[in-house]
Amino acid sequence: MTWFEQNFWALVLALASVVGSVVALVHLLLKHHDYRSAAFWTALIVFTPLIGPLLYLFFGINILQRSGRRYRSGRHEPWHDPVPEKPLPFESNSCAAQEHQQLARTLDRISRFSFTNGNHLELLRNGDEAMPRMLEQIRGAQHSITLASYIFEATGIGEDFVTELSLAVKRGVQVRVMVDDAGTRYSWPPVVEALEKAGVPARRFMPSRIILRLITMNLRNHRKILVVDGKTAFTGGMNIREGNMISRAPDHPVHDLHFEVTGPCVGQIQRVFAEDWAFCTGETLEGPLWFPELSSSGETSAIGIVDGPDEDLEIMPAAFFAALNAARAEVKVITPYFLPNLVLMGALRLCAIRGVKVTILTPSKNNIPFVGWAAQTLYPDLLAVGCRIFESAPPFDHSKFFLVDGVWSFLGSTNWDPRSLRLNFEFNLACHDAELGQRLSAEMDAKLAHSREITLETMEAAPMLQRLRNGFARLFIPAL
Repeated sequence: MTWFEQNFWALVLALASVVGSVVALVHLLLKHHDYRSAAFWTALIVFTPLIGPLLYLFFGINILQRSGRRYRSGRHEPWHDPVPEKPLPFESNSCAAQEHQQLARTLDRISRFSFTNGNHLELLRNGDEAMPRMLEQIRGAQHSITLASYIFEATGIGEDFVTELSLAVKRGVQVRVMVDDAGTRYSWPPVVEALEKAGVPARRFMPSRIILRLITMNLRNHRKILVVDGKTAFTGGMNIREGNMISRAPDHPVHDLHFEVTGPCVGQIQRVFAEDWAFCTGETLEGPLWFPELSSSGETSAIGIVDGPDEDLEIMPAAFFAALNAARAEVKVITPYFLPNLVLMGALRLCAIRGVKVTILTPSKNNIPFVGWAAQTLYPDLLAVGCRIFESAPPFDHSKFFLVDGVWSFLGSTNWDPRSLRLNFEFNLACHDAELGQRLSAEMDAKLAHSREITLETMEAAPMLQRLRNGFARLFIPAL
């Protein structure tokens, strides 16, 4: 046997490694726009010639944006509200602060939707309050139900949803259910199969198989939407899983918040589901069955903000940046995953430098430890300029909202991390209502009372091994 034959596979591997590294670096130099992320990937590709290009293929190349564009094709063009004939909801003296008016104009231009008046939002704590209300609405549905969730377990409280949705179908209600493909793998048996067996029209969002699961794993539909009869909606950050039912003492309890919504903005929430459903099935949901006339039900002005790796790419971080820039008194952020991008980090720091009171609450024990470790490395830069950071004690708190000056609130599925801010399909409501802001502020204050404040002294007193561990986790922030 010749030397070439003896070393054939080693040569093939070496050639593949070189070619892969060169191709990855060329793509990186031409297509990657985030210089911090580009530096990370360059080092990984150069120092791990075989593994680096593969990791870049699965996690670094913006396959998600190209695939996301497929999400909007042909007759499934995204909805845009007509240019409103009336001025913004509080364009006149009803909003005294010029900054609030300017933020409203900015959000109105960022979003594909327009501001709506006359909405009402009810805060629901944990599954103990949210799930019974959702099930009650499903039981009372007369015409239509649309439901989208990232995680939807088929057991526990999820089994109750399957049962009620099946009964709704049997009494003639039009039901459509969509669950993210990645989210279906969090539990067994898969809920889509259980729903189909029960006669409920259900689909996975962007199902993929084998190796394609790795390439498209970031294309997650993280939205949580339930709309009943086109008039009552539920949205927020809560998945349908037994862990949210705190009163039942689940093995892995999760605290969370959800919101019941009525008023004109329900039509925007329904529109988001209809776009996702059309992509999954080709079926168009239109007409009064899905979009009835909606009347005023409260005092909240609200606008839907859609974000995803398609034409809505990085809309949410732009909205968050605009809100931070408009802040003049106070900013409150509660999020389970705190890994803001460079722009939002700078905006938070500038808020504190301007004298805005900035308070951030995130869990002390994260359900994804690597994310929690990396997040701690961002604290010193914020603490140094006067931001206050608190960590909530277990159980894990999945709640998320963002308050500005006690008047603006951002509610929905978006976390402050790279995955939510760039990779996932997300949905938030931006609301202008001082009374709602007071309720949310009180909710956060109650959580702060049971949390530990992190200071620069706390960070400096951390053991060396812990700081090294956190520093290592920080290297992977672009991929988290």
